[in-house]
Amino acid sequence: MTTGLHPGGQPQDPRPTGDRLLPEQQGPAGHAPHVETGSSVITARAAASFEPVGRSVATARSFVRDTLQGWGCADIVDDAVVLTSELVTNAVVHAGTAADVTCLRTDYGVRIEVADRYPEREVPLQGASVDMGSPDREGGRGLQLCAALARRWGVEYTPAHKQVWFQLDLPDRPVGTRSAGPALPAELLPLADTRVRVAVVQIDRVGAITSWNEDAEELFGYAAEQVAGKPLTDLAAWPHTPGTSTGIVEALQLSRWEGSYGVRDSAGRVVPVYASHLRVRDTTGEPSTVCLLVREHERAVLQTPTRMSSSDASAGSEGQPSDPFEIFIGSPAPDDLDGLLQRTVERARDMLDADSAFLLLATDDETELEVRASTGLPSARQRFARVPVEAGPGRYGSARMPAVHEDLTVVPGAVPLLNGTGMRSVVTVPLKVEGRLTGSLGVAAEGPGRYSNEEALRLQFAADRIALAVESARLGELERLRRGSLSFLVEASDLLAGTLDRDQTLALMAQMTVPTLATWCAVYTIADQASEPYLSYVLHEDEERIDGLKALLSKISPPDPVPTPGARVWQAPAEAAHQAALRTSMRSLGLGEPSTVTSGVGTTLSTASAVGGETVVLPLVARNRVIGMLTLGKPTDEHFRQEILELAEDLSRRAALALDNARLYSERTAISQSLQRSLLPPELPDVPNVEVEVIYRAAGEGNEVGGDFYDLFPIRDGAYGFAIGDVCGTGPEAAAVTGLARHALRLLAREGFGGPAVLERLNSAILDEGARSRFLTLLYGELWPQEDGSALLKVVCAGHPLPLRLRQDGTVEPAAEPQPLLGVMDDLELYEETVTLDPGDVLLCVTDGVTERREGTRMLGDDGLADVLTTCTGLTAGAVAARIMRAVERFASDAPSDDMAILAMRVPGLRTD
Repeated sequence: MTTGLHPGGQPQDPRPTGDRLLPEQQGPAGHAPHVETGSSVITARAAASFEPVGRSVATARSFVRDTLQGWGCADIVDDAVVLTSELVTNAVVHAGTAADVTCLRTDYGVRIEVADRYPEREVPLQGASVDMGSPDREGGRGLQLCAALARRWGVEYTPAHKQVWFQLDLPDRPVGTRSAGPALPAELLPLADTRVRVAVVQIDRVGAITSWNEDAEELFGYAAEQVAGKPLTDLAAWPHTPGTSTGIVEALQLSRWEGSYGVRDSAGRVVPVYASHLRVRDTTGEPSTVCLLVREHERAVLQTPTRMSSSDASAGSEGQPSDPFEIFIGSPAPDDLDGLLQRTVERARDMLDADSAFLLLATDDETELEVRASTGLPSARQRFARVPVEAGPGRYGSARMPAVHEDLTVVPGAVPLLNGTGMRSVVTVPLKVEGRLTGSLGVAAEGPGRYSNEEALRLQFAADRIALAVESARLGELERLRRGSLSFLVEASDLLAGTLDRDQTLALMAQMTVPTLATWCAVYTIADQASEPYLSYVLHEDEERIDGLKALLSKISPPDPVPTPGARVWQAPAEAAHQAALRTSMRSLGLGEPSTVTSGVGTTLSTASAVGGETVVLPLVARNRVIGMLTLGKPTDEHFRQEILELAEDLSRRAALALDNARLYSERTAISQSLQRSLLPPELPDVPNVEVEVIYRAAGEGNEVGGDFYDLFPIRDGAYGFAIGDVCGTGPEAAAVTGLARHALRLLAREGFGGPAVLERLNSAILDEGARSRFLTLLYGELWPQEDGSALLKVVCAGHPLPLRLRQDGTVEPAAEPQPLLGVMDDLELYEETVTLDPGDVLLCVTDGVTERREGTRMLGDDGLADVLTTCTGLTAGAVAARIMRAVERFASDAPSDDMAILAMRVPGLRTD
């Protein structure tokens, strides 16, 4: 891949510039890209070229994602990645050409161009009446996505290129808007603690903490020196949900931002805070961000605009009638779902003078309600918790109807969300759009008998005003989640398909879920139906908690391997963590039995906090069998949202298939390697006064049994047999002939048959195999070390590359004549040749994987092998074999396509000492 990046700023000339392009911002081959910019100019350009190979698709996605995030265009990253993935796939996979990707940034959005070098390929043109077919088929899907996601798109042709381009606009995000609220009487002012603490944190250009005041120390438990220089992202518990438009990094780059998130304190707990960020610069122009943080329930200290009373809100401006929606929500209305829901519950609480309020959204099937916003409740632990729509008989048992409870102590459990909160009076009303339940809004008070049907009618009126806006914002959030999920699953599928290693697959499964989908993850595997689930991998977003989490999960029984699809809640980890923390705390107070456990109170409490939230289990089902479980968990008092569970279920299906493929591949590789080892001698005997060295290299990925083999064995006193051969092909059929040949050679030689008789009988045995027989080239010989330091050899070369003899003077010559190979003809007339190796001589025997090593049209050949052998004079047998192998590997850059075996024998001569 080749890339080029040309950052740019605002044009120096303030006058309108039309479609003016800077010289360094020209398109490929000097052509200016056709960008419909009106009065805008291109402010940055990034380009990259990708080779026509499958891995280029993932590389292109990473290039576009990194480029757009670097430009601060996080809102459109997911759409851009999905479209780029499809278009680059068309180029490098389907068209088989290189792909050129260009990203152009203007002050209104981004244009991305993907060009390939296959211009004659038929592509439907924009605006033409063309049926693109089913979205499930391979062709045309990229253009369908362009039509669905991009504001503009098109296809352009040149004589050498075809270019598909699309434009994505950045949403308007008003920054710095402030509004003031009316003066309120004291009894209507929001409640706060006697001592309101405002943490002041300053963040430098790269996101590191440079200032940390005393209130920050009190709120979060860290001293200033402990956090100085650390990134704020290490402490901020930002929602890691695919598709969210703004993250902590983007928020710190805005000139002004307000919102809610969490900060992990020194004990590992998440402290919900409301934050106000202001971007400033010093006298030298260096930018930084000042963050003001208060506890979530004290958000009125910082929140803009100030909450209005119901009487003020209903009055309108100068007696003019106002929109009912703006009367209830205020203006400007929040542009995101969470902000809208939080504003709704606060307005509902104020309107009925309540102590708390909550809002729940219905799932797609309208069977459950999911808690999405609350105010005034003891903690935010209920977020994303789910309760049934139909909780009991009667009208008050259904969320589809308004309900008033004068005293919850009389009907305990009537509103599960308020259990243990101290609330007694409650009124709930449904949010409906076109008769369909979309949510439920409720307010509650600590005193009994506070609400009647009149308050229910007022709240229902407000709910009717807000329902359509909530549903619209919810659909927008779901669309962003869907696009983010699509991008997430595309990358996950690529990563899982890129490996067949079981351990790496397990690690990828966990790393893709943490922290994107969950705070921690554990993967259980099941070897076979009779085996118990085994804890194979554990990961937590905080590496320091992994060991404690693994120890905790090892002590409890694994979840049942139920094949039912979907996520199910698993209570055991949270209960075990709670009990372990309780026992440790009691021991620290001297109230329990003494313990020999070395972990301290802090470690146990930290683990309990990390595991104390909701835990779900998803089965890993492949080929109708449960092969494991994927366990996802949240920290204390947190729940999973339904969309995340659905995304996790999609991921678990892909991960299960990848894990099963890795298992099958590992089993096949283990069988192949075991079979390969059985076809080679376990060890070589020591031959008196003869050095012997063997090098064997199997081609492929280890899952194919090679056809090359060698052997060296004693025949009788003073005589040794040696062989090197190559069976045609690979796999089980070749392995069968290899095993037959090696064992038959030993048996026949030890029965006293000479070389020609041994090979003739082996030839008959191979032909007896019928259709399973394979051609076999074989070099067989017998070796007799002599008292004078030489060695006598009798050799038969049946269709095999000829053995080479290296003399002490550096000359190389063949040591045998070629004869017919085995497994072809019935009647063979073979003969043996006698060779004497003098002291210092070397006999080199190889398989054709050595001589047929290729680089393009060049081949090493017999002559090339002989040239390399001439440089080995005076070397030991081991050094000769190593030099030959090194020369063969360097001859070509590609991996070997055939097995290679080298057998080197050298006669050093008698020792004189």
